[in-house]
Amino acid sequence: MRRLLPLFSFLFLLTLLLVWWLDSRQPKPLELIPSLTGEPEYCLTCHADLPAISASHPVETFGCVRCHGGERLALDADLAHNTMRGGTNPSDLSVVEESCGGSDCHSGSEADERNHIQRVTTSVQATYAGAIASIRYTFGAQTDLQAHFGITAVSDDQTKTGIIALNLFDPAADSNPMSGKFAENCLTCHLHSQPPEGEAFDRETGCAACHSTGEHTFSTAIPYTQCNTCHNRGNYDLRTMTFVERSDQPTSRLADYYQPISQFTQCEYTLDCVDCHTRDEAMGDSDIHQDQASIQYVQCKTCHGTLDELPLTKTLTDPDDIAFRMAFLNPIMDLKLGDTIIVTETGEPIWNARQLPDGTFEMIGKATRQYFTFRPVMGTDCQQNPEEQESHYCHECHAVEK
Repeated sequence: MRRLLPLFSFLFLLTLLLVWWLDSRQPKPLELIPSLTGEPEYCLTCHADLPAISASHPVETFGCVRCHGGERLALDADLAHNTMRGGTNPSDLSVVEESCGGSDCHSGSEADERNHIQRVTTSVQATYAGAIASIRYTFGAQTDLQAHFGITAVSDDQTKTGIIALNLFDPAADSNPMSGKFAENCLTCHLHSQPPEGEAFDRETGCAACHSTGEHTFSTAIPYTQCNTCHNRGNYDLRTMTFVERSDQPTSRLADYYQPISQFTQCEYTLDCVDCHTRDEAMGDSDIHQDQASIQYVQCKTCHGTLDELPLTKTLTDPDDIAFRMAFLNPIMDLKLGDTIIVTETGEPIWNARQLPDGTFEMIGKATRQYFTFRPVMGTDCQQNPEEQESHYCHECHAVEK
């Protein structure tokens, strides 16, 4: 036995060295106690180098687990990630209520402008109701263009559009095989869907489809290229019900912004989509809508007015005005009480466009931070009929030739 003692001692020492070596290779636990939960979590032990997701989601307040899920006390990666919601994307619409909901977060009251999840899940970007209705009507599966189906079943008993619910779209229930081809080839750009392969389609699902502009970064400064991942990557061939990807290779912003078949004015490609289209148009207004045309209403006249009407404006007198919250989320300009900003016909603020003392207007690009000045149409030599205010009428004189 005494002869074996040195061997046992050596093995014991070797075991201690092995335990020490393995322990030395483990990251030192880094504890965070978010003020919102008051519960310790150790995610930063491995993820301390991740950028802050946005100014409105400070890690000291939210931590990681409140949004992502996961095992907050685990130091082993597999165990820590085992119960994460939505993989790396907690804003996926299958888990968004659990991840981003709550009365103080994104499923709060409409009056407090915190009903973001209701807005998104009932929006045409998520339901795809207009496209589904159009295809079913075209191929005889329904007798009108009324929206009856969505990508998922949704309801809203307080809707102002008269559409209180959409049933789940089931292409197998339609006798015409074109519904099946539509489902197979043409349902890749709604917010529930994973995008096709390729850099041109590179986006996430859910809220991150628009707002995620980089690794672990959410932003309201959304460039047109983010919108392009759904809206400008090709065309559908309705005869074969297939998607035809863009074959051209744009080398300029002008060519990249619009496809060659499009007609547009200079401001339409110099600005970004979010500079013109409002939050209600892009994210929804919490009501179920028939199609894109019924929710999209901003026209050239919103900012430029007409020959006999100036653009609608509002002077900011309430420090809690939603315009200030939007300006905080994307601090491109020093918006302050007393400023007069453009508003839409429904009262939505175009908060990055304000009136100057001489009656002209300034706008700062939400994504590019470019500075622009412009004047109203009233008092100019414009000959447009004030009753013809859709943007295509402006294109007749102001379209850019390629």
